[in-house]
Amino acid sequence: MGAKIYSQLREQMDQYSTGFPSTESGVELQILEKLFTEEDAEIYLDLTMLLELPDEFAARTHRSQEEAGVKLEEMAKKGLLFRHVKEGKKRYSAVPFVIGSYEFQLGRMDKELAELTNSYMEEAFLTGMGNNIPPLRTIPVGKSVDVIHKVAAYEDAKAIVNGKDKIAVANCICRTQQNLLDKGCDKPLEVCLLFGSHADYYVENKMGRYITSEDACKILDLCEEAGLVNQPANMVNPGGMCNCCQDCCGVLRALNLLPNPGEMVHNRYWAVVDQEACIECEECLDRCQMNAIKIEDTAAIESARCIGCGLCVTTCPVEAIKLEEKPKEHQVPPPASGQELMAMTAEKRGTSLIPLKMQQ
Repeated sequence: MGAKIYSQLREQMDQYSTGFPSTESGVELQILEKLFTEEDAEIYLDLTMLLELPDEFAARTHRSQEEAGVKLEEMAKKGLLFRHVKEGKKRYSAVPFVIGSYEFQLGRMDKELAELTNSYMEEAFLTGMGNNIPPLRTIPVGKSVDVIHKVAAYEDAKAIVNGKDKIAVANCICRTQQNLLDKGCDKPLEVCLLFGSHADYYVENKMGRYITSEDACKILDLCEEAGLVNQPANMVNPGGMCNCCQDCCGVLRALNLLPNPGEMVHNRYWAVVDQEACIECEECLDRCQMNAIKIEDTAAIESARCIGCGLCVTTCPVEAIKLEEKPKEHQVPPPASGQELMAMTAEKRGTSLIPLKMQQ
């Protein structure tokens, strides 16, 4: 079976979310061979994006219940699929590569895997961002939006965490990866926030720890001070929130390669500058993750590059920069759920959420 099963696995993972496209180097197959045994790959190919009990999966795929339960849990612990526990019953589903099994490798990330995944992202993902619906959504930091504006809860990082009954924090997978390659930065590491069943998954897999909403808000303050961009999952009720930098984050690195990152992210705001008030102190330049600000006689913001994070607003000593709501035609409301995001992404990419084996 060998190479064939991993090619089939790659084809299946390419159906989901941002995809898992092939490369000329074939590095994606090396990643799969490192992460999945052949038996793991066979089981993944029989999974769907819908959560199933082990006995349901066993009956559908003609496996024994005992075998199915053991293998599904083993793969969940390796971060190869998702586990959801409700009323003491475990359910499992397939996950995309991003956001999914890549992020779930926090406990298994070593230098070899860091090198492989970094090579893959540079060859495949970093050049394909403009062809996908973004998996993450940029929202303003702190108090960068004037209080006279009515801010939707899903646009307010602290409102998001205060609305969750279960929160965990974990190390950032991107900074972990880049640190192993000696390409990292000095930004805070333990800043990845997970909510609900995602929080449970990280804690159960020993990748994170539970925290309170107050703790989460303190982390958000730390992230703002450090110049990190708040990026929850691109949906109204996100299961997690990244706090990203352009040095390490795969999404921001990819956006920086585009001429118009501000048009690619689904944000509600962009920054504008009062040129008469600007004192040309250049404090905002280092805070901007997209190189959207230029200072000649005064500061000027290239709206096509602005992702509306608000980091420039909170650092300006004379309050010469503010966030303004984009015209409605430039706004894209977030999908209601992860399933809706998956369906929208599949439609845009011309793929299907139905496993390839079931389409035959």
